[in-house]
Amino acid sequence: MVTIKREDGYVLSSDPERVDVDLVHRWLSTDAYWAVGRPREVLSRAIAGSLVFGVYRPDGGVQVAFARVVTDRATFAYLCDVYVDRAERGRGLGTWMAGAIRDDLAERGVRRIMLATADAHGVYAKIGFVAIAEPDRLMELYPRG
Repeated sequence: MVTIKREDGYVLSSDPERVDVDLVHRWLSTDAYWAVGRPREVLSRAIAGSLVFGVYRPDGGVQVAFARVVTDRATFAYLCDVYVDRAERGRGLGTWMAGAIRDDLAERGVRRIMLATADAHGVYAKIGFVAIAEPDRLMELYPRG
């Protein structure tokens, strides 16, 4: 498991036991364009089959962000369900979390990470993702050479 503490005290953890599934379900099913209406049971199954990451506040450890990765843990990963609580946005947490996930996957030997986004290209471009076949939706991180 990964645990990283940022200078300002926010903590990123890949411990699935720390994820507040009810909170994540509320975020995704009511406020994430790609998951509006997703049933909690579906989210629970998705979490069970994925690597999950949470970001937690310095003052008490309340969860403020979430992401999950569908991966074979060897060559390929799909980063999805990335969400930062609206009250915590603007602090760079999304970019920090995505970069930490990228680094964790690289340590495992995963060379290709894909994601789809309609509106957060800049967040991912900061850490090396580039547009591919559907430039308005898909990006990839694939070191060449």
